[in-house]
Amino acid sequence: MEQKPNIVLVYGDTNTTLAGALATAKLHISVAHVEAGLRSFNRKMPEEHNRALTDHCSDILFCPTKAAVENLKQEGITNTANNIPHSLPLVVNVGDVMYHAALFSGDKAKRESNILKDMNLESKAYILTTVHRAENTDNPARLMEIFEGLDEVARDIPVILPLHPRTRKKLGDIKFSTSNVKLISPLGYLDMVMLEKNARLIVTDSGGIQKEAFFHKVPCVTLRDKTEWVELVEAGVNVLSGRIRARSCRASVG
Repeated sequence: MEQKPNIVLVYGDTNTTLAGALATAKLHISVAHVEAGLRSFNRKMPEEHNRALTDHCSDILFCPTKAAVENLKQEGITNTANNIPHSLPLVVNVGDVMYHAALFSGDKAKRESNILKDMNLESKAYILTTVHRAENTDNPARLMEIFEGLDEVARDIPVILPLHPRTRKKLGDIKFSTSNVKLISPLGYLDMVMLEKNARLIVTDSGGIQKEAFFHKVPCVTLRDKTEWVELVEAGVNVLSGRIRARSCRASVG
């Protein structure tokens, strides 16, 4: 209200994305959503609610893929055009800005990060893992199965897991401890990118890391039943595992 912007740009599918979109729309200010149209079709994910609701109160929808444009069309948001000004809402397939960010941060990480040396890791000789989504952490049986699978895989190849605070708490609640997986504190972004670029395999439930794995040419196993990045699965560079199966993870490493 103090800044009185002409338009507010929101990005992705976080709680703050939806909060920004709702506040802006209620003030009758135009909303533009970057990464519009993505759908996992899993309504149990809070991110799915965030991205869908944000899209439906946005005036300009910047889509990263053709599939995202089609998703919006199926929901009745069909006004696509190449030129602005145009009647709103406007859907534009702009491509994936995350790709440019990955190139920039990858080069910067190579110059500035010493994480491989600090952790005594060799390139392409470890698996990088992240686990933080509510569908995994809030289901004790699922969380146990994931970590049992990771623990088994880690007998054959090092598994590095920067541990989200919520995941650490949930592991404590189920009294699970691992003797094989290397659990470390959360990392800064450039160190994380450096670990991604040099991993032999990435195992994650993160949406962003799925894409970064692809950009850095690292195979990925996704610890979810569905993903919003369906193109990666169709291209064969990403495998949906649901609850991790140790043998499927080994197959991906091979």
